[in-house]
Amino acid sequence: MSQNDSPIIVGLDIGTTKIAAIAGRKNEFGKLEILGFGRANSNGVQHGQVLNIDQTIKAIQQALQNCQLSNPDLEINEVFVGIAGHHIKSLQTRGDMVRQDAENEIQPWEIEQLINNQRKTFIPAGDQIIDVIPQEFHVDNNPNVKEPVGVNGVKVGANFLILTGDRNAIRNINRSVERSGLVTKDLVLQPLASASAVMSDIDLEAGVAILDIGGGTSDLAVFYDGILKHTAVIPFGGENITNDIRLGLGVLKSQAEAMKVQFGSALADEAKANAYVTIPGLKGMPAKEISVKSLAGIIQARMSEILDFVTYHLKQVGLDSRQLNGGVILTGGGSQLKHLIQLTEYITGLNARIGLPNEHLAPNHIDELKKPMYSTCIGLILKGYNDFEQNYKVFAENFKRVEVPKSLTVNNNNGANTLTSQKVEKAAPVTTLTVEQIERRKSKFWDRFKNNLIEIFNEEPDKPL
Repeated sequence: MSQNDSPIIVGLDIGTTKIAAIAGRKNEFGKLEILGFGRANSNGVQHGQVLNIDQTIKAIQQALQNCQLSNPDLEINEVFVGIAGHHIKSLQTRGDMVRQDAENEIQPWEIEQLINNQRKTFIPAGDQIIDVIPQEFHVDNNPNVKEPVGVNGVKVGANFLILTGDRNAIRNINRSVERSGLVTKDLVLQPLASASAVMSDIDLEAGVAILDIGGGTSDLAVFYDGILKHTAVIPFGGENITNDIRLGLGVLKSQAEAMKVQFGSALADEAKANAYVTIPGLKGMPAKEISVKSLAGIIQARMSEILDFVTYHLKQVGLDSRQLNGGVILTGGGSQLKHLIQLTEYITGLNARIGLPNEHLAPNHIDELKKPMYSTCIGLILKGYNDFEQNYKVFAENFKRVEVPKSLTVNNNNGANTLTSQKVEKAAPVTTLTVEQIERRKSKFWDRFKNNLIEIFNEEPDKPL
């Protein structure tokens, strides 16, 4: 697929601590080129659920405004939205269908019908089906058919993983997005989005557990033998660690967050016993001396609890032994804690590493985009492209593409298209540019684009504790 046929897809990550909007498009090499990027602090979301719609709308609009500041030529209408929260549940079902035309090979529409039939599955009152994910297919007496389309048989069926969520929670997300002037193209479970961003085909084959440690929740997705085996939402995240520090050490929430980021460790044994952090006193009260080892002990206790949940869920699906050769991939903002890899390996007994979305990004992007906290948002774009590629004809007719005029693109030496920041009137004549002019314009745009992004993330320096 050429780049001109690729739509610009926007991922919107509505998290407990931040809301991020990223616009991207695949180039001819299959890598994501980020065309716009913005974030804002999240105030109306707790534990992954939208509680205050008005505050969430303001945060979404601020994130969109920052995204458009990074690239004034960008127009955002439709978004792929991530969903999380402890209300998310999954259940296993099995479905079979006798084919009407057994003389011919299985067609894609028959598989689509088989999947849609599972949406009639009985679920508890007040819940709503978010997604139906097929696992192992079987045709007649042949089990474990990877790709049933093109196979001949009388009966086709599959095991399914049905993902459900609270109807009110889903409605609150949709309302927040719609009242922000956007259309929700699809709701995607956050652990699946994060997995798309940090997992390769090798990981999928080897078997891996993806743990996305967010602000309000930690999301788990387990893959084995090339399929999604299990998902779960653990109702603890980075905010819980911050609150534990605040209560345990008697400091302000902002001070607790700063200490966690700057001096925190997930292993108390690795913290220096004679190191202390000085916290200024409130309104003339004496300053506090906080032991770094005590700080690490509080963090380790909460992180151990989260990882115990991971071990429990792996036992539930019989994958707690060495069957997951790919180990545990840690991503999300909470994965940046020091010594978390060592603690994860100790508790789960599996190898662990930090998952970054670098593999799917085109080169020359700023380091901020490569942080694990943006894995979900980049994964949402990838999931959007997966929908686009699977349903190209229907998608191409219904998807409102945000086209970039040719006058705003230049062709560099390796053939990849890059936006320039030159705005051209619609009636402007087409001119031929020399190689030197192209390079100057391209360099000028990327400088401006990166500077805009860096200004958005320029925060005031941390005050000494």
